[in-house]
Amino acid sequence: MTSDDWISFWNSKHSIYVSEQHCAVHYRCIADDILKFVPQGARVLDYGCGEARSAECLLTRASRLMLCDAAPNIRASISRRFATQSRIEVLAPDQVASMSDGAVDLIVMHSVAQYLNISQLNALLALFYRLLSPNGSLVLGDVIGTNASALADVTTLLAFAIREKFLIAAMGGLARTAFSRYRTLRSAVGLLTFEEQEIFTVVTAAGYDARRASKNIGHNRTRQTFVARPIAKAPPQQDTYIRLIGRWAP
Repeated sequence: MTSDDWISFWNSKHSIYVSEQHCAVHYRCIADDILKFVPQGARVLDYGCGEARSAECLLTRASRLMLCDAAPNIRASISRRFATQSRIEVLAPDQVASMSDGAVDLIVMHSVAQYLNISQLNALLALFYRLLSPNGSLVLGDVIGTNASALADVTTLLAFAIREKFLIAAMGGLARTAFSRYRTLRSAVGLLTFEEQEIFTVVTAAGYDARRASKNIGHNRTRQTFVARPIAKAPPQQDTYIRLIGRWAP
């Protein structure tokens, strides 16, 4: 199996969201947190946007919002959802890759890095470097630390469920997940994880200056968000070394 199996998973019907309430509040929380990074009038690309249920709220600051997901079924769904919204455009990854230099002011890639391999991550960092305007920034959200545990994910989900009033559904969903394709894939393919200094090394080698945000985007505060800005436009360093950084965790 490869990271392409994750795309197939997200493209299929799955039970990651334990209820409609869970899905709705999950995307509302993410959109509210992303909005804090959006400069007024910015052209924003959400790369790996998922269902983007609350994406329209970003238009209170963004002048244009581009939603990209590798899963065709997700793209079809969000294209229908935002069909009447002229300032939202839904793109496939190859369409993003063909965009012109400096076309975007803010790129958000939330809860995506863990489903890539290190070469894919390097390639995306290089692409984003080209796409960002000189004063633009990249936000990498939901980066998983090497010491993260499944227990921590369960604990944070239950706390979120209590706060948002879907605890019974969450408990049932966790039981289903234990025997789901997600769990099988996570065991077989793994998730890419980083120590904090490792993600700085990877991002810096790709031509950015980076800092860790004060809290993660979304409900899982045990994970990390990083903000990176492209420094002087120069070819990124060779990735001979950074290919060795990051590790797959079951």
